[in-house]
Amino acid sequence: MSSQFPRTSRRRLLSQAGALIGSAAVGLPAAQAQKAARLEKEALKFGFIKLTDCAPLVVAYEKHFFEDEGLNVTLEAQANWKVLLDRVIDGQLDGAHMLAGQPLGATIGFGTKADIVTAFSMDLNGNAITVSNAVWKELKPLLPTEGGRVVHPIKADALKKVVDKWKSQGKPFKMGMVFPVSTHNYELRYWLAAGGLHPGFYTSSDISGTKGADVLLSVTPPPQMPSTMEAGTINGYCVGEPWNQQAVFKGIGVPVITDHQIWKNNPEKVFGVTKGWADKNPNTHVAVVKALIRACMWLDQSMANRIAAVKMLAMPNYVGADEEVIANSMTGSFEFEKGDKRPAPDFNVFFRHFATYPFYSDAIWTLTQMRRWGQITETQPDSWYMATAKKVYLPQIYLQAAQALIKEGKAKETDFPIKDSKLADGFKGPQGDFIDGIVYDGRKPNEYLGKFKIGLKPADAV
Repeated sequence: MSSQFPRTSRRRLLSQAGALIGSAAVGLPAAQAQKAARLEKEALKFGFIKLTDCAPLVVAYEKHFFEDEGLNVTLEAQANWKVLLDRVIDGQLDGAHMLAGQPLGATIGFGTKADIVTAFSMDLNGNAITVSNAVWKELKPLLPTEGGRVVHPIKADALKKVVDKWKSQGKPFKMGMVFPVSTHNYELRYWLAAGGLHPGFYTSSDISGTKGADVLLSVTPPPQMPSTMEAGTINGYCVGEPWNQQAVFKGIGVPVITDHQIWKNNPEKVFGVTKGWADKNPNTHVAVVKALIRACMWLDQSMANRIAAVKMLAMPNYVGADEEVIANSMTGSFEFEKGDKRPAPDFNVFFRHFATYPFYSDAIWTLTQMRRWGQITETQPDSWYMATAKKVYLPQIYLQAAQALIKEGKAKETDFPIKDSKLADGFKGPQGDFIDGIVYDGRKPNEYLGKFKIGLKPADAV
């Protein structure tokens, strides 16, 4: 069932009337001006998963930014990422809050084959890795401390000792992630491999991704992570908020590392639509992106706005978790072991650091991890990575929306990577803020893949 009812946009009617009056004054035919301004589709239904990083959609709705663009939007929570993707593909949803890997995975045909595109990155960071109390009891004595507190970030080197012990006892070590092409999967794998633990390969005959694995990874929907771990089905997980902090509040587990500590300011969710929808509704697409940009600007504008957003997200038709749980990460802190709350100002970034821009280099990093773990089965030249990124990521749509907001006085040119010569080509440049210190250059994906001790090299096959 829908979580919201669409609103009729009085503001849109007034703005269209104003545009027609203005066009008549300068001698343009009214019908021509109306046609230029017309949205191809005004009534839209967007899907989301109950995570705090659905916030841009929620804020755009609750703050009437969609209405300002003449859009009558319905927001609808989805059961899991597969259902969400399938409903976008078959047209039940016009677009959705998606995992960054979903448009790429669908486009290259891993799992579901479909042409999905994105013109908008919804946020940076936002995930963490949590282990059960039983694992933490074994892990904590192996960790260095300072002033009575565990030193962070925690690397997986220490977890390897626990996993090796379990293996010697014939006990499998199991962890959950939210979807095979999720950033959570790749971040968890990255962290494990950096500590010497093999997370397993995907093969054509075994799509579980567990071939040769030291740690067995499986899919669990985000809201079910805490209860699945509490039941003992998994021993830990990687998920977005509020489901790591929920484990702390329930006393069933301990977050050991955030994704910001694995890769500083990593891309997380995107807003995805089908290519067919984007081609059919170009004006509507730009209008949606405009509203989402404004929502992300608002989210990063002040702490007061973050607190207001927490109240929105806590509503049952959105995330539905307690305000206190959601606020832990959304307002600039993060709690690890119970009572060990630490500053985390960049745990959720929605607009700063050009968070909303669809960088090609972000897409290519995801593709390198698909190749590293066997989801892309054959070696590909660097040019393939670039071509795939350009097929899926649409910065041209984003820039149309940004320029319109600048013209309307709702944003400044400096808010966007428009004239920054280092970013204007869609690449962030070499990035070295990874937990293993390996430098990533999106222009050289195969060179990057060759740097890892664990994972497929460019020319390898499983």
